[in-house]
Amino acid sequence: MSTPTPTVDVHSAYPSLTDDQIAILSSCGRVQPVRAGQRLFREGEPSEEFFVVLSGTVAVVEDLGDHEQVVQLHGPHSFLGELGVLEGQTAFLSAVVNTPGEVLVVGSAALRDLLSREPALGDVILRAYLLRRTMLAGAGTGFRIIGSAFSPDTRRLLEFAARNRLPHRWADLERDTEAEALLTRLGVAPQETPVVVWHGHRVLRNPSNVELARVIGLRTEIAPQDVCDLVVVGAGPGGLAAAVYGASEGLSTVVLDAVATGGQAGTSSRIENYLGFPAGISGGELADRAVVQADRFGARIDVPTEAAGLEQRDGNSVVRLADGGTVTATNVVVATGARYRRLTAPGVERFEGLGVHYAATLWEARTCRLDPVAVVGGGNSAGQAALFLARESPAVHLLVRGGDLEHSMSRYLIDRIERHPRIQVRLHTEVREVAGEDQVESLVVADNRTREQQVLTARALFVFIGARPATSWIADAVTLDRRGFLPTGQDVAVVTADLWNPLARAPLALETGLPGVFAVGDVRSGSVKRVASAVGEGAMAVRLAYEHLAEAGPPVVR
Repeated sequence: MSTPTPTVDVHSAYPSLTDDQIAILSSCGRVQPVRAGQRLFREGEPSEEFFVVLSGTVAVVEDLGDHEQVVQLHGPHSFLGELGVLEGQTAFLSAVVNTPGEVLVVGSAALRDLLSREPALGDVILRAYLLRRTMLAGAGTGFRIIGSAFSPDTRRLLEFAARNRLPHRWADLERDTEAEALLTRLGVAPQETPVVVWHGHRVLRNPSNVELARVIGLRTEIAPQDVCDLVVVGAGPGGLAAAVYGASEGLSTVVLDAVATGGQAGTSSRIENYLGFPAGISGGELADRAVVQADRFGARIDVPTEAAGLEQRDGNSVVRLADGGTVTATNVVVATGARYRRLTAPGVERFEGLGVHYAATLWEARTCRLDPVAVVGGGNSAGQAALFLARESPAVHLLVRGGDLEHSMSRYLIDRIERHPRIQVRLHTEVREVAGEDQVESLVVADNRTREQQVLTARALFVFIGARPATSWIADAVTLDRRGFLPTGQDVAVVTADLWNPLARAPLALETGLPGVFAVGDVRSGSVKRVASAVGEGAMAVRLAYEHLAEAGPPVVR
């Protein structure tokens, strides 16, 4: 192990707790003496305890296979861990006692309960944990993905890790000189890639997203015989709001998402018009805060789990899963949102994951720092991406098909974009081709009025060109509008008499054509495409679900 150096507090990522704060934590913990070399937690194993250093020092280390590298050194009044402690994930790093002393140990369940009663202390710890996760991501700490950039499975694993905000690093077979040596040491042939190297020694050969999620601790097993009060399909802002409000009101709540928590909002680098966050908040941080809340109230979040169908039996709704399982509930909130449309132009498909991205977060931006980039789209997501990328990029081309930004972008974003010296807005502009050898190098764009073409130097292309509703899984069960969205309330044109006559009422405000099935957020016909409105609808859906629950009676456990 290399010689440790004290960790400097950066933006409150490593704060020192006060004596009063430690006293509060002591009310639900125990003091434990520790000796030099003792491991308090080990990477790759569940992180189920929260540690405060009372005396001595503790090094947080990363296993690099042939040696351990010190990442942080914690002294008295500092606390260990990162976001995984609150979200039930396995540890990405290990903690080893450097000099003997004492630690305060608090169980993670007791910690979550305590933090709900002590919001000031909770905010200190949660903010530090969120920052530490971001810093781990930026440092390339975590599990390794080894594979070719041209492999669809490599890109799948990279996207899954990025969307779930999991610390990881990628060793590209074509570019990383250490990749081949690492494969040789692990006894893996290049044709067996992609592989995930879990904490230096365990090799997962081309794992599915579900397999990787189980190893990390993202998934929770749902007993198929349970009938829940509420199943939420989709873990974007609307779905997470429904989970928080449902679970906090005592409803047995299960949340399913096929990819990651956060939804489309989770791909946003900065949301600046959400109530209560005057300095803005990233979509990922908003999602992680909501996950911690929902978990604290008892909601079960299962990612990745894909819904494949819906039907009603005996007064309950049965959600069929892609893996063959089912989840049954009295109420279902559909919050599957919308997915960004793919850009169709020569070269786009070839470079997806190699410079063409449909999100602009820390994970994507780290591949093109200090390079000129382009953003396609005229909505808020495109504007937020342009501003985020312009922090480090010398030139950001914002390519807009229409003749102005006012039609679909918030005024505060337009003002900031117009004032930014490194953002150039190109109206009436469309991408005709993406060019390059092993990565994006340039774009061919055209003025859609004059057809005049121009070549722009860009090392990455970020696409935000509108969205289509994620309703294919439910299309056979409920009527959609002409654009594929879910009508609700008075907009439901067709109802089935056998389902609705016994209730002696019409669909409630957010209720679809199926009793007890509600739609919120972007997936709902006529919804306002904003994070705040999705959150409000998620909360409102729980109130309406209570009305339906009162009509249907308590769920029956079979």
